[in-house]
Amino acid sequence: MLVKVLAQIKDDHLLEAAWTLYSDAFEELNSRAAQRHLMHRSEFDEVMQDSRVDKYLAMEADGTLSGIACYTNHLEAIPLIAPQYFERRWPDHFAARRIWYIVFVAVSPQAQGKEAFAQLVEEMYLVAATQNGMVGLDICTYNDEVRRMSRIFRLMVGRLCNNNMRFNKIDEQSFWLYEFPAAA
Repeated sequence: MLVKVLAQIKDDHLLEAAWTLYSDAFEELNSRAAQRHLMHRSEFDEVMQDSRVDKYLAMEADGTLSGIACYTNHLEAIPLIAPQYFERRWPDHFAARRIWYIVFVAVSPQAQGKEAFAQLVEEMYLVAATQNGMVGLDICTYNDEVRRMSRIFRLMVGRLCNNNMRFNKIDEQSFWLYEFPAAA
């Protein structure tokens, strides 16, 4: 398996493969999380063309795309986060562009449980770790409680750095619903 990093995905065939992999990986979350986790196709295409966001592609030996991740230290390129939050809390890191954000990591069903996810995470980790950086990501409740994603990230990255890191929840959003049953 090879991980390639691209600033843009220009090849139409690769772009279509990336969209298919991404949408297959995240479509289920639309019914499991209150906030939309699946970009619309136009949003996805825009991210794939935005050179501020690096695209990490896990490629099989035969050229098949088995995983994709997007990663950036240009926080203003990510529509659903507030760069000002990071700037206020970590002004020195923010000013030096040493805060990265994992936009998403998607792995094809055929590659789940294999090395694609681990290699994508490791490649992104190396970028921030070699620059005394920080990495942010968001994990919905479903992915954390059912799939244990925060634990998986903590264990994977901990192994890469001999647990020489801090891993903290920095924010949490809850969604509330007021329901009004019919009058008796």
